[in-house]
Amino acid sequence: MAATKSKLKKITGKGVAAVKKAAVKQAAGLTIPVLNLEGKEASSATLPKEIFSTYASDKLLAQYVRVYMANKRQGNASTKTRAQVIGSTRKIYRQKGTGRARHGAKSAPIFVGGGVAFGPKTRDYSLKMNKKQKKKAFFYALSLQHKEGNIMGLFDKALQIEPKTKIFSTFLKNAQLKSKKILLVMPEAKINNLILASRNVPGITQTSAVSLNTYQVLNSEKIIFVEGALGVLRDHFLRKHEN
Repeated sequence: MAATKSKLKKITGKGVAAVKKAAVKQAAGLTIPVLNLEGKEASSATLPKEIFSTYASDKLLAQYVRVYMANKRQGNASTKTRAQVIGSTRKIYRQKGTGRARHGAKSAPIFVGGGVAFGPKTRDYSLKMNKKQKKKAFFYALSLQHKEGNIMGLFDKALQIEPKTKIFSTFLKNAQLKSKKILLVMPEAKINNLILASRNVPGITQTSAVSLNTYQVLNSEKIIFVEGALGVLRDHFLRKHEN
């Protein structure tokens, strides 16, 4: 036992007590304030360190955003070439003697109603990224937002508030979140009074915990988790047996 303690002290430069103290301090740091409907801190919530204490490369985040934006492109823009335009293919006037340039069919790109030269065609812009990279990028994005103090909680009772925009606007004003780009994370994807009260407020984006993605996290100034959403987030993304 003494040898183990000395070995730990040699590796870390600290004693066992100091290491435990540092671990407790780190665990205590993974908390967020939970606000009530008055916009004041009423309690705190502990965050899962596996999600909110992750480090990765910034290049991974850049790669995720590139893949995400590419996969949102529909790629269904398409134009007709001169061969696909419906119309007569007869020669519009004789080859010589008119003083004008020689032309064939009216479907040439130079004429109005003709085909399009080098126009866009239907194509697939989608890119791939493996599961582990996506998950690591997601956890790292949440970790960065937590480190910058941009994540907070909201009482579950907020789900039963009156469905009035004015009530939610007052909450944002009291919490000093007015005019900010806010991501509101719900425990489940069901219509509730909180969604009805917040959906008309400018800058508010709503999503469920299982639908949350890295781009939404990075694209928000503040992220508000309804208390129950944290448990759903942990259970969904930290499942022991994943497909």
